[in-house]
Amino acid sequence: MSSSLDGGMNGVDMGIAIIPGVLVVCTMVMLLTNGVGPEGVYRRHLSRRSFPNLGGREVVLHPFTPLFGFSDPAAISVPITALGAAGAAVGIANNLAETGAANGNDLAVFTATCMCWSGYLSTHIAMMDTLGTKEATGPAILSHTIAGLLAGCATHFINMFVG
Repeated sequence: MSSSLDGGMNGVDMGIAIIPGVLVVCTMVMLLTNGVGPEGVYRRHLSRRSFPNLGGREVVLHPFTPLFGFSDPAAISVPITALGAAGAAVGIANNLAETGAANGNDLAVFTATCMCWSGYLSTHIAMMDTLGTKEATGPAILSHTIAGLLAGCATHFINMFVG
């Protein structure tokens, strides 16, 4: 019984520790993706000043197009949001799919990438701190970064050859 209570307490402590990372990452991605309106109010839709479409150019998307095959500049916001929270990324993917901005390949790449990247920027630091192994944070984040990139690329290429 004591170990169950201790485990529950550690789980709650870790959950509270990751909240700031989730809020910061998701807020920054939403602001960078959707931009701020003229009155300083957050916009829900993509603006010309958003990071996937800097000044009308697909600057951020360009390196990912051959690797992931994204069909819309806004698609890059899904895996980046997953760095903070997978649930928020799923919401963005749903909106992209409903508006026709995401195709089947995009959804497959989102799934593969987000499974590797789901919240790692917001959770690894708190998790490694709770486990008392802060020195493992860098290697854990690096391995997840590589795994997410490889998963997204592999999914895109498998989809190209099979689909």
